[in-house]
Formats: sequence, structure tokens, C-alpha cells
Amino acid sequence: MPRSPLRIGVELARSDGASSPDEVELDFPREWVEFVDPADPEQVFRCDLTWLTSRWSCIFAAGCRGIVAGRPDDGCCTHGAFYSGRDDEQRVRAAAAELDPTNWQFFREGRRGISTVVDGKRRTRVVDGACIFLNRPGFPGGIGCALHALAVRTGRHPMETKPDVCWQLPIRRSFERLRRPDGSRVWLVTIGEYDRRGWGPGGHDLDWWCTSSPSAHRGTVPLFRAYARELTALMGEAAYRELVRFCERRLAAGQPVAAHPADPARRLGTGRRPVAPRP
Repeated sequence: MPRSPLRIGVELARSDGASSPDEVELDFPREWVEFVDPADPEQVFRCDLTWLTSRWSCIFAAGCRGIVAGRPDDGCCTHGAFYSGRDDEQRVRAAAAELDPTNWQFFREGRRGISTVVDGKRRTRVVDGACIFLNRPGFPGGIGCALHALAVRTGRHPMETKPDVCWQLPIRRSFERLRRPDGSRVWLVTIGEYDRRGWGPGGHDLDWWCTSSPSAHRGTVPLFRAYARELTALMGEAAYRELVRFCERRLAAGQPVAAHPADPARRLGTGRRPVAPRP
């Protein structure tokens, strides 16, 4: 498992708290669980059960307000995507080579290059105010990420065609090297919510962000189930199975200690949320 965090980053003025009235506060009680990676005793996972059992779901083109005012159709694609490394960029380049003018609005722009360098880091180019791979409203090939559509069209998972940061959002994985009281060292891998702070100082001034918005907490299954493929890729199969066990136990308890405040059960004052079967 590569231990290098992904970077997003936006350069905006810093302020405090969420800027949208359609969001809950950034800080609220959370439930966490820590367990040793069954596949690596020198690695410990720290997982946010409040987030991973929430009913967040992507609402792009279905009520998403976008991160920049006046550009709801961009979703979170306005600033382009930073690559996690050379392999990430090469995978995206290979996927882009499968696109054509009928399914990629900026195909001709893409022939001039899909990447640029910002503050020494490589990322996808921004064209007409958003990521070069974002098809805009009115394009005959359909709105949304051309790379995502390619995956759906060819029977692949978007992990195989999109930049790492794009398929990982809104899950954040971070690494910390810890020295324990007995002198032993372990990697602490945190799996949690990619909230506004994850974007860096400018994240506080995004016009809207979905993870803290009740509008985006309407999924039919808990996040840990909906993102099973992504979490398995981030954690490994054995660790993901452990995570599922803890999440299911939490849901079976019926009355979580710290529910996500954007979830419908919390807003309606109801108790236990039914767990829908996976589609």
C-alpha cells in the first residue's frame, strides 16, 4: 500500500466554518474504531464509523450545487485533479486515448495535452473554467466526466480510468508514523471524511461542499457498502472485511452514539436506520 497522501488544494481566502446554510458544522461527535491490519501487524487502521455508516451519496447532476458559486454543473471538477504520481497520470493518459470527439467535449484541446503543473505538482488541465475531462451541459455526448462515462460504457470501474483523487473522494486516507510507549513503531492509517479541511486553507471558502450537506445524505445503502470497491483498494481485502464487521455491529446496535448530523435519521429524530441490501 503506497503511503503517500493525495493532494487537492484550492487557493482561496481563509474563513471559519461552512459557508453554506445547507451544511452542518464541521465539528461534531464521531465514533472511531482502531484495529490492526490483518495483513500487516505493523499497520493500524483508525476508521470513522460515523462517516462510513452515513448515507452520503454523490448527487452530481441531481441537486449538486458545485464548489464554485454559479457553476453547479461543475460539481467538484472546477479546479482539475492533482495526480498522486506517475502511475496515476499514465493510467489517465491511457484512458484518454480511448476517447473521441463524440464522447469528450474537449477532445481537440486534449490533443495539446491533458496535464499541467501547479506549484510543482502535476494535475489535469483546466479548460473554460473546469477540468478538461468535464463535459458541459449541451454537449451531445452527455454531461459529466468523460473518463467516468468511459468506465461505465466499457464495463469497468471508474478506478481504472479516473485520477486517484477523483475516485477516492469523499473518503480521505492519511498516514502517520507512530512510536508507541514501548518503543515499537506502527503506521496509523486514518480512513475518514474528506470534509472542507481536506482541501487545505481554501476549503473553508468553497461555495458548497457535499459531505456536510443533508442534500447529499440520501443514499439507499451506507457508505461503507456503496464504496466497497474503493475502500478495498484503499485498505486491502482483509482490512475491509474487518471494517465491514465493525460497521455492521454499529448499525445493528440501533442507536449509534454519534450519528452523522447530516443523515436523515438524525434530522428526523428517528432511531435505527434500516440497512438496505446491496444493489
